[in-house]
Amino acid sequence: MKVVVVGDLLLDIDVEGEVLRLTPYAPVPVLDVVTETKRAGGAGLVATLLTRDGHEVTLVTALSDDARAAELPPLLHGIMLVAGRSPSPTVVKTRLRSREQPIARVDEGTATPELPEVTAEMIAAVASADVVIAADYGRRLLEEPALRDAVAEAASRIPVVWDPHARGVRPVPGVIATPNLGEARAFSGVEGSGVAFADEAAQRLLADWGCAAVVITMGAHGALLRTSSTGLPLIASAPEVRDADVNGAGDRFASALAVALGSGATRGDAMQRAVAETAQYLEDGGVAVLQDAPATTLPIPDQEALAVVERVRAAGGTVVATGGVFDLIHAGHARTLSAARALGDCLIVLLNSDDSVRRLKGPERPLMTASDRVDLLEALEVVDGVIVFGEDTPVDAIRRVRPDIWVKGGDYEAASLPEAAVITEWGGRAVTVPFFPGRSTTRLAAAIQRVS
Repeated sequence: MKVVVVGDLLLDIDVEGEVLRLTPYAPVPVLDVVTETKRAGGAGLVATLLTRDGHEVTLVTALSDDARAAELPPLLHGIMLVAGRSPSPTVVKTRLRSREQPIARVDEGTATPELPEVTAEMIAAVASADVVIAADYGRRLLEEPALRDAVAEAASRIPVVWDPHARGVRPVPGVIATPNLGEARAFSGVEGSGVAFADEAAQRLLADWGCAAVVITMGAHGALLRTSSTGLPLIASAPEVRDADVNGAGDRFASALAVALGSGATRGDAMQRAVAETAQYLEDGGVAVLQDAPATTLPIPDQEALAVVERVRAAGGTVVATGGVFDLIHAGHARTLSAARALGDCLIVLLNSDDSVRRLKGPERPLMTASDRVDLLEALEVVDGVIVFGEDTPVDAIRRVRPDIWVKGGDYEAASLPEAAVITEWGGRAVTVPFFPGRSTTRLAAAIQRVS
């Protein structure tokens, strides 16, 4: 999939240090600088996130002639840069932080810009895309008529996600716009808060902009999707993430939404996927993750489950895991899971994939896909995370989690479990919890068939 990001390129600088004293002449904190990190911001951050995810990315933007602009191309590792000239200074945003807490931000070059130049190469790059993301940061690139026409033409053929800016321009028709609550308020003129406000603003923007869809991001409350002014909106709730650095969250959402749409997902499914990936991005530390190892290719539920394991283990807690098919969850499952969760500080469920279930139980199973089984398990309060494995046994998945306690429901002797030997590799223990006779998926499926 070739992703083209069109938008304003900024320079972001994070200055980390220690604040141990105030100045002698005023109650002003003194930051003793420890590190300074530079990265491409704005549309550059969107492109960087996509490249880190393994996508082929072209960044269509405008570059100034100043010294700050010269610092940007080396920061765009693995990204094809197609740039016109901007007659305005490079925007630099410097965040001052101490112990991961922001102290202040210093912005440079933010005066009203002149209209950037757009080249034939930039237009051709947009035309060659499989997916386009328009990242507007108010620097007027997306105001240029020829570029707007190119993006509008692309929107008639392929998914185009437009992430607007309160000081930017209105999106072209046919795109999927992703304003946040503040941007939706500024563009729509609708006042208020909460879901009712978001829905009214989305309907107004859908009509005013001629968009294919409007997705309003609502921070910790998830996102709301409108594809028509009639009917009901679709809302995707967000997992709870505490003490998050939200810098770049909108960029992560727009990039994840565009990739999901480009992969053939429906708009609703794409929005839900984007909400989950944004929450994971924040859970991992936000833009700080760009300084670490390349992003994992694990599915989102697996990433979330392993993050839970890391947090619990770092806090000195006990990690509990169990496994199974969990096809048509019944009372026996609920009791087993509750008993397992009571043994520690988190419960991770290792779930057989669809192919694994078919090999074990025959071509008629599973009755529900792995995706649906994951959703049902994650909805249970006692389950803290789910990991899907494709092998016939959970041994490899157990080694990934390294639980302190492995729980099996049934009339087994713990020592006879094939997983017991694996658990001992790191000093873990395998246990069983009471078996509840008469409760089984096979019985439940047969009963449903009799009454259907």
